[in-house]
Amino acid sequence: MGYPRCDQTVAWSALSGHFEAHGRDLDLRQVFADNPGRVQRLGIQAPEVFADLSRVHWDVATMHHLLDLARECGLEARRDALLSGEVVNQTEGRAVLHTALRAPRGAAPHSEQVHEVLDRMLAFVERVRMTAGGTAPGQITDVVNIGIGGSDLGPQMVVPALDAYVHPGLNFHFVSNADGQDLASVLRKVRPDHTLFVVASKTFTTQETMANAQAARQWFLDQGGKDIARHFVATTTNVELAAAFGISQTFGFWDWVGGRFSMWSAIGLPIALALGSSNFHAMLAGAHAMDEHFAHAPLKANLPMLLGLMDVWYRNFKGYTSRCVAPYHHGLRRLPAYLQQLVMESNGKGVDACGEPLPYATSDVLWGEPGTNGQHAFFQMLHQGTDVIPVEFLLVKHASYRAPSAMTPAMLTLLGQQHHVLLANGLAQAQALMWGKSAEDALQEHVPTASKDMAPEAIAKHRTFPGNRPSLTMLLDEVTPRSLGALVALYEHRTFVSGALWGINSFDQWGVELGKALCKDLLPRLTSGDTSGLDAATAAMIARLR
Repeated sequence: MGYPRCDQTVAWSALSGHFEAHGRDLDLRQVFADNPGRVQRLGIQAPEVFADLSRVHWDVATMHHLLDLARECGLEARRDALLSGEVVNQTEGRAVLHTALRAPRGAAPHSEQVHEVLDRMLAFVERVRMTAGGTAPGQITDVVNIGIGGSDLGPQMVVPALDAYVHPGLNFHFVSNADGQDLASVLRKVRPDHTLFVVASKTFTTQETMANAQAARQWFLDQGGKDIARHFVATTTNVELAAAFGISQTFGFWDWVGGRFSMWSAIGLPIALALGSSNFHAMLAGAHAMDEHFAHAPLKANLPMLLGLMDVWYRNFKGYTSRCVAPYHHGLRRLPAYLQQLVMESNGKGVDACGEPLPYATSDVLWGEPGTNGQHAFFQMLHQGTDVIPVEFLLVKHASYRAPSAMTPAMLTLLGQQHHVLLANGLAQAQALMWGKSAEDALQEHVPTASKDMAPEAIAKHRTFPGNRPSLTMLLDEVTPRSLGALVALYEHRTFVSGALWGINSFDQWGVELGKALCKDLLPRLTSGDTSGLDAATAAMIARLR
């Protein structure tokens, strides 16, 4: 059954009217004053994740209109089609079933295939971990993951996030860039007889991955490495090319697993090596719990649904072009980079599922850094810049880290105080964004660093904060395998929701193909110098590079 695109619905027209009448000039400070129960009403508990949506730039009427839009666009039926394995990636003729990768045995399509690979992969993981960190020849101390995009960003985000759970005898390294400096900087730190290389490429032909894999193999042999089959493993579907490379141990996945949704599959091998079988299962279970919430919670209490609806409201009505993700947890420092691919590769589309040009904006630009670092970099613009940029704060109630040896009570006390500083900063930033500071208040303050040659009234204008800047805060009790799995699944489903409302295919990525194709043409020209048929700018740059 076909569903209307968002702009073709009655609800869309109603939202437009509501925006002009109430949404354009909504002031959070006034909304809080008028509705003392707003915080309780807009606190949503999902598995492992609590979200405070009270500082979002919407009111109750906005939410009603958005929920009407979801119903009129058949959002729940589209969700069910995704989860049941219908072909929702129309341009590639594929189902999209990353949710099946984390479902219990027998609870989702392709269950036997999924669990056969999972069981085999985790058996391999436990064999490696059993002797990891030893000094005897062949015992693994370092794992080098060679991949790019979805074969790199997920594992590279999860392993540091869950550092408290990582095998103490293993060090993890991630190589993705075609720039040889990326690989060379890692190879300086490892020894061939104690290193396991994971080559992650579905086709075993990805240009950057194979260039790095071939260079790593050459280094291994040059350093006296003797057993490629023991020290190289592949996560790929192309067993033949892996065998030709010298790899005998492979773990595959399927065409219904998109790269940016693949950390739950064999691409998660580095994660499993870091965490072990039970913790990897816990991460899958956390994601599955969020899948169940997405599948069954009513719209008004369904966190992925509400966040996806918020994204459409912000992008198409409020006109916000970007959002900042600020995790106040150092382990989650790679989360914004991971989400960049998930969101912008999924929803950075200019045509609908039928190929028709869209008359409205789709994906926003997602960026961010961990707190408190970001406060000393770009928060100035968030507070006083000319653009309004929604911020997503991610707070963690209880600290979790692998403590140094011989941790004294005094040291534990100091680290606990640091965590309170971290949380207080996150809370303060959200508070400051919303409330701001008036010129009158600024004028009453004594500012030792202010110029003595400028009038206090002028200084006060520089120290005025407009306020009414939106944010949302998500809270985890602790960063665990289960909670991180739930958080990532939340973002996956949120991305699907906004893409479905926009009427686009969130599961292809044709936008990355053109540059790849042109690269194949330009690569031999750098050697030959042939610039025939090229535009003048490219031809001139090739001449300078030779």
